[in-house]
Amino acid sequence: MNYKDYMIINEEVQHALDNNLPVVALESTIISHGFNYPENLECARECERIIRENGAIPATIGIMGGKIVIGLNEKQIIHFAENRTTPKCSRRDVAAIIAKGIDGATTVTTTMMFAQMAGIKVFATGGIGGVHFDGENTMDISADLEELARTNVAVVCSGAKSILDIPRTLEYLETNGVTTLGYQTAAFPDFYTQDSGKKVDYRCESTDEIAKIIVTKDNLGIDSGIIIANPIPAEHALDTDFISSLIQRIVKEAADQGVIGNKVTPFILEALHRESEGKSVVANKQLVFNNSRVASLLAISYSKIQK
Repeated sequence: MNYKDYMIINEEVQHALDNNLPVVALESTIISHGFNYPENLECARECERIIRENGAIPATIGIMGGKIVIGLNEKQIIHFAENRTTPKCSRRDVAAIIAKGIDGATTVTTTMMFAQMAGIKVFATGGIGGVHFDGENTMDISADLEELARTNVAVVCSGAKSILDIPRTLEYLETNGVTTLGYQTAAFPDFYTQDSGKKVDYRCESTDEIAKIIVTKDNLGIDSGIIIANPIPAEHALDTDFISSLIQRIVKEAADQGVIGNKVTPFILEALHRESEGKSVVANKQLVFNNSRVASLLAISYSKIQK
């Protein structure tokens, strides 16, 4: 047996891959754990609609009954939306969840893994994980960073989540040879705001330019992933001072309450939703929608070069 024996690829997605048509991968953790029901279902549907509207094929990825599903259908997406206790599946969890024959919601890490296995080059998400504050002591560092170092998928995101230590996250990526490209920006965004105060490695004005860099990287045998940093649209960005002070307070609350590991991010995001009176959720949705749009354009640009 090999990995293909554990994988089910949606017929539409397989047809697109066989014919070098543009495909965009999407994760399922954002459905199960990103928003409350039914907002999560509406968000998943809207991401797929935007991708189709812009000329690409969506491939939402998840594990169902011990099988890796590439291109969840409507019924399967509803299943993930309604079952918000579905375990998050990172790299360490893959073998156990598949062997047990249970469901798993794919994170950035595992969506990248499975996208590469299926032959999908472009993945749209909200924000990547990274180094948490005090990470030099707690060693709380997202598996996303290691996956970006080893898995050759282009990740369109709004930078790293605002709840993270952005400078240390970028240092970690640099050490592992992961390039950050800014889509029409020189600033590295931090999820809710357009500018973290740090810079991307290179600014690119078009998805054609980005696709050329990806192809060149591949031709040179550089197998790491690549980040396309796409800022949240200005009209939906949150005030930098407001969100920074709020996050600092909530991060301290999490530490004081002994919240650790993969429970930290959900705790902070829920508190942000509550304290910002829902503004953070609106911003989160809009940046994911925008990333889905740009990922579609990139997938088309990449497909054109391959043809």
